[in-house]
Amino acid sequence: MLNLQELHEKILYPVVRVRTEKAGGSGTVIYSKPNPEKPEEYQNFVLSCSHVVEDAITYKKEFHPVLKKDVKKEILQQVSVEIFDYVYLSKVNSSNTHKADIIAYDKSHDIAILKLLSPKKIDYVAHIIPRNQIDSIKLFTLVMSAGCSLGHHPICNDGRVTYLDEIIENKTYWMSNSSSIFGNSGGAIFLTETGEQIGITARISAIQLGFGIDIITWMGFSVPPQRIYEFFDEQELKFLYDPSDTYKKSMARREKKAKQALMVSVRGEEETENSFGKEEENEKSFRSS
Repeated sequence: MLNLQELHEKILYPVVRVRTEKAGGSGTVIYSKPNPEKPEEYQNFVLSCSHVVEDAITYKKEFHPVLKKDVKKEILQQVSVEIFDYVYLSKVNSSNTHKADIIAYDKSHDIAILKLLSPKKIDYVAHIIPRNQIDSIKLFTLVMSAGCSLGHHPICNDGRVTYLDEIIENKTYWMSNSSSIFGNSGGAIFLTETGEQIGITARISAIQLGFGIDIITWMGFSVPPQRIYEFFDEQELKFLYDPSDTYKKSMARREKKAKQALMVSVRGEEETENSFGKEEENEKSFRSS
């Protein structure tokens, strides 16, 4: 079991506040390591929910000079990440706001990865439970939720895992009774015993009573760790858990994958257009006979 100092360092200190122009939520620092090409500079990444940063993601049609046609282009605005500085173990002394780029996101998983523009080392980093230990999580496991509830400085609440098979929009979520509320989205669920992160706080329960809605704070849902690893793999972000990989290699794979996806999409549109053209010819031929 963690002592008081370790609870602060492993569970409270890695939690950050994430803000866009219109909304906000939480996140956790999960990576702060030297850049292999510039060891004096650090690469820092924050794990959050895609819905926390969704209003910073827009799309527009733009002419592609190679494909010679309009294509849908993604516009990712920078977001703000506040990292808190503590004194006397528990007291927030100040917060430092950093600009961050949205590196990857997935609306179906409700996960996003943000890259801080600051090259400074971040001292306190959350550690996601190893993939091969996920099955050790059972009902009644002691956990703690940590996030910026209602835009507040990070708040921690204890509880237990209460359900492991909730299906929401065809995705698996875990439930715990460690209280969470609006603003906790993007924050984390930690194992009380080890301080390892086992989920991303994503949803809360609510029931409508008359004209009002009651929030059930002790029925919170989190993105489980197996889906976090699935997201890392799908998004070519293995460097976040595999020391043999690097951010630069990941970005090269992502760029290649994006180009391939664009070409497939364009070919699909062209085939659809050709198909419609053939159908129109067949209709004209039928009518003239």
